Amino acid sequence: MTKFNRRSLLKAAPLGLAAPLPAVSGMSSPVSSASESLDLFFSLKIGMVRDGANLTEKFTQVQRLGFDGIELDSPNGYGPDEVAQAKKATGLPVHGVVDSAHWQVRLSDPDPKVRAQGVKNLAGAVVHAHAYGGSAVLLVPGTVRGKEETQRHVWERSIQGLRQVLPSCARLGIRILIENVWNGFCYQHNGPEDQGAELLRDYLDAINSPWVGSYFDIGNHQKYGRPAEWIRTLGQRIVKLDVKDWGTQAGFCKIGEGDVDWDAVRAALLAIGYTGWATAEVSGGSEERLKDVHRRMVEALRA
Repeated sequence: MTKFNRRSLLKAAPLGLAAPLPAVSGMSSPVSSASESLDLFFSLKIGMVRDGANLTEKFTQVQRLGFDGIELDSPNGYGPDEVAQAKKATGLPVHGVVDSAHWQVRLSDPDPKVRAQGVKNLAGAVVHAHAYGGSAVLLVPGTVRGKEETQRHVWERSIQGLRQVLPSCARLGIRILIENVWNGFCYQHNGPEDQGAELLRDYLDAINSPWVGSYFDIGNHQKYGRPAEWIRTLGQRIVKLDVKDWGTQAGFCKIGEGDVDWDAVRAALLAIGYTGWATAEVSGGSEERLKDVHRRMVEALRA
C-alpha cells in the first residue's frame, strides 16, 4: 500500500477540494500504529502573520515556512478575488474560517435581535468558508455572564441558533465546529483543576447533527482539566485542533513552555485515530517568530 505524503496530497488536489480532508477525523488508517507519528496538516491564523503588504505575500511567507494551510476570519478585510489570487499564486489552501464576531454578537445574548444577528453572522461565515474552499467555521457558541446568560441559556439559545444555519451547512458542505474556550460554558470557571469534557460532549450530542463537531483547543483547558483526557472523552467528535500551551506559572505561553503534557496529548490523539488540521493560535509576529511557532508545533505533536 502506498503511503501518500500529506503535503504532496494537498498540492496534487484541486484547491477547492484539499481543505475538506479533515472531515474524516477519527478514522484510523489500516496501517497505522501507536508507534507512528500523527498525520497532521499544520496551519496558523491569518492574524498571526504580520509581514506582507498583501494577502499573496502573507500566503507566500506561510508556505515558505512549511505550513500546510491557513485559516481566515469572517468577516475580514479581504475580497474574494484577493483570497483566490493568494491561493492560486501559492497553492496554499484556506482550510476554514473563524466566526470573528462571535464574542460580541453572541448566540447566547439575552436580546433576541442580537441573537438573530449572530445567526446571520454565522450563516455568512459558512458562505465565506465555502467560497474560500474551506471545510468548517470555528464558533464560540456563547458566554456565561451572570443571570442573563447562564449555562442553560447558552446551551438552549446557541442550539436554537445553530439549527437555523444547518441547512446551509448541508447544502454547502461546511461544518460548524465548537471551540472550548474561557467562556464559562460546559465547565466551572472557578472550579477544580480536574474537570472533564463530559458536559461539552453532551452538548455536542444534544445538537445531534453531522454538521456540528468539536474544534478542540489543546491548551485552553489545561487550567481546568487534562487535555489528553478531554481528547479521549470527545473522541471522534473532534474534527480540528487549535494548538497552544498554558502553565500555572507561565499562563498562555510558547508551545512547549507550559504545563500541557504533549506526550499524553499525542497518545490520546493516536488513540482516537485523529488525522487533520492542527492550527496554531498563539501570538504572531515576524518570519522568525512564525518559524519558531512551526518548529514548536512539530516538536510537540510529532516528537
